[in-house]
Amino acid sequence: MTDIDLIARYDGRVPRYTSYPTAPHFHAGIDGRDYARWLAAVAPAAELSLYLHVPFCDRLCLYCGCHTSVAHHERPKRHYARALASEIELLADTLGRRARVSQVHWGGGTPTALPDDCLSGLMDMLRARFEVTAEAEIAIEIDPAALQPEKLRALALMGVNRASLGVQDFDEDVQKAIGRMQSFEQTRDAAEGLRELGVTSLNLDLIYGLPHQTEESVARTARMALELAPDRAAVFGYAHVPWMKKHQNLIPEAALPVGVARLRQEAAIRAVLEQEGGMVPVGLDHYARPEDEMAKAAKAGALQRGFQGYTTDAAPVLIGLGASAIGALPQGYVQNQPSIPAYEDMLAQGRFPVTRGVALDHEDRLRRAVIERIMCDLAVDLPAMARAFGVGEAALLADAAPLAGFADDGLVEWDGARLSVTERGRPFVRNVAALFDAYLRKGAPALPRHARAV
Repeated sequence: MTDIDLIARYDGRVPRYTSYPTAPHFHAGIDGRDYARWLAAVAPAAELSLYLHVPFCDRLCLYCGCHTSVAHHERPKRHYARALASEIELLADTLGRRARVSQVHWGGGTPTALPDDCLSGLMDMLRARFEVTAEAEIAIEIDPAALQPEKLRALALMGVNRASLGVQDFDEDVQKAIGRMQSFEQTRDAAEGLRELGVTSLNLDLIYGLPHQTEESVARTARMALELAPDRAAVFGYAHVPWMKKHQNLIPEAALPVGVARLRQEAAIRAVLEQEGGMVPVGLDHYARPEDEMAKAAKAGALQRGFQGYTTDAAPVLIGLGASAIGALPQGYVQNQPSIPAYEDMLAQGRFPVTRGVALDHEDRLRRAVIERIMCDLAVDLPAMARAFGVGEAALLADAAPLAGFADDGLVEWDGARLSVTERGRPFVRNVAALFDAYLRKGAPALPRHARAV
């Protein structure tokens, strides 16, 4: 089957599966009172992973799908930092103990948009109210063009040891089209500065499917990225969803590569990272050096997937802090109010700012486990998974019936019990996972809310 045939058959809109059920299925029936009960039930010995969302940027990148806005003045940033501090205090008080924390991830937006003293002060508060372990991963997402030397000093005070730099593309025409001018030299200086302050794991984000990109141009960007000696790389397909993110209407749609062009761009980047950079593929869209902990976790079948993509963090509780942040607890998912003023008002009233979520039942947990293993390991034994959850295998095997067609197309190996995604099928792993998504069969929300498969 040719690339054209594969795209025609499989390039529909499917979830990214950073959770199951996915975020469009969260609802307003879950609120701060449910969250407080769920927190109270967290086992005393359970480790936490903390995610802090900073919804500010110094510039608006037109491709962006994140909850963020441009803020040029310091006052709203400081006001937001105070609200974050209130949420941290409320969380710690509700838990009633100094819980162990194995990971702190600062995301956005651009976390470094916060004033330096706000960043270090919030990190000091986390260490005061929680037991942030000595080996904890302190990670942050960074826009290299906005990383000034004084900000590096703040990151050092925070104890940052892992960082992710947004590269996207080094081609000037592409950068102009997406409103993100960023030179290679700026990115190199940021990488070198982070290494000097003690960052031991450096990730670079690349994107294909942007306007004016070609196979040759994305391969050139990948080679330039390798010059920065990253430990990891994440390669995302641009999700054009202007009905959700209005600023994407400013992107010249006629210049967007589609279908087979996107598939071949992904393959061109993959070839450079693997064959020239010696990196190994991890799950759907990540790459890591063989000695990196993510590559080791993938090889051992211990890779995890969450709202920040692939991770080695196995903490059973993810706490989301900040406007729009999502948390994952054994009982289900919670999401904070995305409106910054409403988020701040709820905290001023002493309430958790949770406005939606979903509680998990036994079937949700089973299907979440199946989908996570497919997304992480590119393989799963369906009867063994059913036995582990104490249920019959009939429903899962019925859902797996279309795998015969996937196998005929060379995307999976399937023996009627165990499936394994082939290298040719790796770009289509979300399609495989979607077979086991019971919510997609319910007809709502509409599929256009999801990104294209490739």
